[in-house]
Amino acid sequence: MRTAGAPRLTKVAISTNQLVMKTWVFLITLAAQAQTFEVASVKVAPPLTGDRIMINLGSYAHGTLTLTNTTLADCLRFAYGFTSDSQIAGQDWMKSKEVRFDIIAKTLPETTREQAAQMLQGLLNERFKIQSHWEPREMAYYALTVGKGGPKLKPEADGDPQFGPRALSYFSQPRLSMLMLATLISRFELHSVVIDETGIAGRYNITLEWSPANAPPDAAAGPSIFTAVKEQLGLQLEAKKGPVQVLVIDHAEKIPVDN
Repeated sequence: MRTAGAPRLTKVAISTNQLVMKTWVFLITLAAQAQTFEVASVKVAPPLTGDRIMINLGSYAHGTLTLTNTTLADCLRFAYGFTSDSQIAGQDWMKSKEVRFDIIAKTLPETTREQAAQMLQGLLNERFKIQSHWEPREMAYYALTVGKGGPKLKPEADGDPQFGPRALSYFSQPRLSMLMLATLISRFELHSVVIDETGIAGRYNITLEWSPANAPPDAAAGPSIFTAVKEQLGLQLEAKKGPVQVLVIDHAEKIPVDN
């Protein structure tokens, strides 16, 4: 059975970013195989009632990982740090809101978020009988890089994340990695693949406020996401096109293995 291991060699020009991505994928896959959750529940979510649905796309605190009403693609995005569904290829049901799952998994409180995400990879492979492989696909994406003047990042701090409501789009995260920053920018504004190419490790106390591109004419004026990232964080978003590593799901069971 094939699982998400190191990407295969292909006859394409590989950028520095792609080499880094391949190395990262190989190392986290090895780590995921070496660790497992102490207790894990993976269930099909109950049918929808009413016209609203509460979704938890992935949270981790004090040794407990929770995903609620998520698609399999949502789960894979959390596990592999993807910023867009475009980085996952497979059957349509994996991205359909009609096929949702609830996952609660527990491990030691000192386990980091990154370690928990790696362990989720193994859990998904086991419960959904996933067979997969990696391949580079040409696509447009945004690269998160360091600006010419250098980063303007504050050290991580205590506190809870904050998101609107405000006149402008806004979030404040006291312990945010560059990968998670790229994910939030993709989720809340660009709705496209955003790849962290900053080379900055660790977590930082990050607040970002901008005027969304689809804001109504009478909305409060503010900087675009591109200007906000540059002026407030000392980073920049560059539009690029090139090979991006995609996780191709060759097989996955629609009903997960019983707990």
